[in-house]
Amino acid sequence: MDHYMNIRDEIVQKRRKCIAERGFALGCPVPEKRNLPVARFDRSPFLICEVKRSSPSKGDIARHKDPVQQAGVYAGKGVKTVSVLTEPNYFSGSLGDLINIKRAYPDLAVLRKDFLLEKEDIHISHRAGADAILLIASILSKKQLHVLYTEARELGLAVLLEVHDDADIKKAADLKPRFTGINSRDLSTFKVDLTLPLLIKRGITWDTHLVFESGIWSKEDALFALSSGFSALLVGEAVMRDPECIAEIQASYSLKAGSFWEKLYSRKQQGRPLVKICGITRAEDAERAARLGADALGFIFAPSPRQADISLLYKLKDLDILKVGVVVCKAHADIDPQVSKLLKEQYLDAVQFHGDEQPAACFAAAFPYYKAVQLRTKGDVDALTGYRCPRVLIDAYAEAARGGTGHRLSEELIFRTKEHTALWLAGGLGPHNIHEIITRFNPELIDASSKLEAEPGKKDSEKLTHYFKEIERAQVL
Repeated sequence: MDHYMNIRDEIVQKRRKCIAERGFALGCPVPEKRNLPVARFDRSPFLICEVKRSSPSKGDIARHKDPVQQAGVYAGKGVKTVSVLTEPNYFSGSLGDLINIKRAYPDLAVLRKDFLLEKEDIHISHRAGADAILLIASILSKKQLHVLYTEARELGLAVLLEVHDDADIKKAADLKPRFTGINSRDLSTFKVDLTLPLLIKRGITWDTHLVFESGIWSKEDALFALSSGFSALLVGEAVMRDPECIAEIQASYSLKAGSFWEKLYSRKQQGRPLVKICGITRAEDAERAARLGADALGFIFAPSPRQADISLLYKLKDLDILKVGVVVCKAHADIDPQVSKLLKEQYLDAVQFHGDEQPAACFAAAFPYYKAVQLRTKGDVDALTGYRCPRVLIDAYAEAARGGTGHRLSEELIFRTKEHTALWLAGGLGPHNIHEIITRFNPELIDASSKLEAEPGKKDSEKLTHYFKEIERAQVL
C-alpha cells in the first residue's frame, strides 16, 4: 500500500504547499463570478471523456495535445460530459484548461477532477465554469467531505464522490450522493483490476448513479462495467490516445448482457475462494453442489466423457447458482448455436473458452465469457495479459485433453501467474489437496472436476462433501 499512499499523500501535500504560495487558483486568472449556466451532468449516454495529459502511473499520455481541441473532438463525437484534470504537478493539468474548454463549449457538462481540499476550491471551481466536481473521500475527513459536498450542492454543482473502500463508503453514506465513483485502480498496488469496483459497490446502499472509473479501453470493457450495475463510465487514457474508440464505447450502452460478473463477485466471501464445480452431467450432482456451497457449475459442451446434454440446462433453470458453458473452439471461437441460444436466453450465465480461441475472437463470439488456458511454460503465463476478460482460468497442460485430466500445475507457474493477476485455478483439485492449495496459494477461484467423481461425468457425493469441508477448514479470516 505504501507506494500509492505515498504518491497520493505527496500530491496532496504538494498541492497544499502550492496553495499556500500561489493561492487556490494557483496563479490562474479566474473570473470574479460565473457567467455561464450550470449544465446538466448526467445526460444520456452517461459517458465522461477525460482531458488528461499525463499521470503518475503512465507518465506522458498526450502532453502536447491542445485541451480545447481535444474537448472539441469529444463533442464532435457526441460526448456531452467532459472531465478535465486540473492538477498541474502530476497530471500536467491547469485550471486554465477547464476555463478555456467551458468557454469554447458552454453546452458541455464539465467535471473538475482534482484533489480538492477546502471550501475555496469549490468556489473557484464554480467561477471557473465547472458544472461538477470530484471529491475523493480518502483524502478528506467525514466532516470535510460533508462541508465540501454541501457547499458544492448549494452552488448548483453536481458532485462525483469517489470511494475506494468500506471506510470511504461510511463517510459518504449520510450524504447519499447522487453520483458515486468507484475507481478500478487498486490503491495498494496502483494496478487496474476491473473486478475491484464490483467488490466495493456491494457496500453502497443508497440510490445512486454508479460511475466506473479507470480501466475502460474498449467496447468489451464498457459492457463489462455496464452489465455489472454501473450507469456511467469515466474514460481517460484510452480516449486521449485514440478518440476513435468513443463510438464503440458509446455503442455498448445499447447492448444487453447478462450480469455474470456482478453476480459472481456478489458471492465472494472474505478468506474463502469462489468455488466452481465442473463436468456436471446430472441434475442431482448440480443440486448437491449448490446445496454444499458451490458458486458456479460448469457444463461441458465439447466431445468428452463429461459432455452435458443441452436439455440439462433447461431442467436446472430454477437452480439458484451460476451456470457456465465450457466450449473448446479453434482460434476464431465459433461456438455451437445451441450454446449461444442458452446464453442469450440466460439458461447459461457465461461461457468458458477452453480451446485455442484468440483474445480478439472471444468477445465477438460470446459475452459474458472468460478464457481458460493450459500452461506449459513461463511464456504461456506472460501471454495471459493478452486476454481481455477480467480473469483467466489456468489449468495444467495435457496432450490428450483440454481439462478433467487430474493433472496439477507446477508451483512455479502458479506463483508466476499470481504476479500478473488474481488466481483462478484448475487442475487436479480434490479433497486430498484443496486445503493445501488454499492456504498456500490463496486462489480467488477454484475449479474442480475429475477428483470429485465416482466415474467420468458422475460426481461422488462423499468426495463432494469432503471437498467442501476442506474448503471451510482452510478458510482464512
